[in-house]
Amino acid sequence: MAGLGYVLQRIVLTRTLGDDILPPLLVTFGLAVIIQNGLLSAFTSNALRLPSADLETASIILGSVNIGVLPLLTLAVAVALIWGLETLFARTAIGRAFRATSDDPETATAIGVKTPHLFALATALCFATIAIAGVSLALRSNFDPFAGPSRLLFGFEAVIIGGLGSFWGTLAGGLILGVAQSLGAQISPQFQILAGHLVFFLVLAIRPRGLFPKTA
Repeated sequence: MAGLGYVLQRIVLTRTLGDDILPPLLVTFGLAVIIQNGLLSAFTSNALRLPSADLETASIILGSVNIGVLPLLTLAVAVALIWGLETLFARTAIGRAFRATSDDPETATAIGVKTPHLFALATALCFATIAIAGVSLALRSNFDPFAGPSRLLFGFEAVIIGGLGSFWGTLAGGLILGVAQSLGAQISPQFQILAGHLVFFLVLAIRPRGLFPKTA
């Protein structure tokens, strides 16, 4: 997946970069449609799921509370991944190059940063992260070629709740959104998704920059 992301950026997306955000937006939307239809042709619209053996039903008993092993593993992977990304961006030379290129590509190029290569590496990193998230999702729930848009909405809400630019904020936003949906499901199954949306709008109204925005 990382290799695919690198190639797509170098061959396709780099050609759309510029002051106008519309071309890369349209190209990535087109790529999403192509990928979705390719998956539909290859795997049909039937729901699939990765086998998780006994992990799906295994649990740890803490007092009177049963905690599923698979959700715990998913959380552990998420924490490890975010710690790795935070360390990469904050404490490594390539992370500083990522941030410099994001802030001012022209200046980064002027001081010797190979911005096309950096953009491709960033896309590769995104694709690798997506692959890990996809496997985690597929172990816990059914999926099909059309499962992406709804999850994309949840991801967007988690980022906004946590605060733009904050890796740990995004994790916190995802946990808050998940708890809200779980509590909503306790009230009514039809209220599950709506509860998450209501929390999103509440946070947006009270803290437009999110709960844990990244500070300079």
